[in-house]
Amino acid sequence: MPNWQWQLGMVASWVLDMLLHRPFSRPINRLGELEMTLRPQPRFPEPDTEPFWEATKKKDLVYQTCDNADCTDRVIFYPRAHCDTCGTLETTWNTSKGEGVVYTYSVVMQSRHPAFKDLGPYAVAYVDLDEGFRMMTNIVNVENPITDIKIGMRVKVVWQEQGDGEIALPMFEPA
Repeated sequence: MPNWQWQLGMVASWVLDMLLHRPFSRPINRLGELEMTLRPQPRFPEPDTEPFWEATKKKDLVYQTCDNADCTDRVIFYPRAHCDTCGTLETTWNTSKGEGVVYTYSVVMQSRHPAFKDLGPYAVAYVDLDEGFRMMTNIVNVENPITDIKIGMRVKVVWQEQGDGEIALPMFEPA
């Protein structure tokens, strides 16, 4: 496939994804003032990810494992309907301890998205969980993300409720 066709496909996929996501909202409080813009929210209901988001309401970090004998204990993350190794639909949900190490990170100094504009410098990281999966998240509760976060640093999950408390996002802080 020529490179331009691949790029066109990627752009089309991105545009469709943006159109299908819930629009960003700017709620108005009772005084008629605009409140802080909410972070982009997950789409609901989505059968593949619904157990993950239901668990976040209870502040449980969950992941899947493959039930196929050839893939036993094969850890699956991000939530999906099938094992990405063998394709089976037989998976089991498990609860993580929520502890791991920083695999890598980047500090965002300036964000143009309205929901993140006032956060100042914040860290976006990949965290390797002790159960064997890696997830993208934020490292929070550090004074200076540039100097206080280190690759290999132990971290633990903390929860940030969103909007009306309908969901909570798993984030990590130094352990």
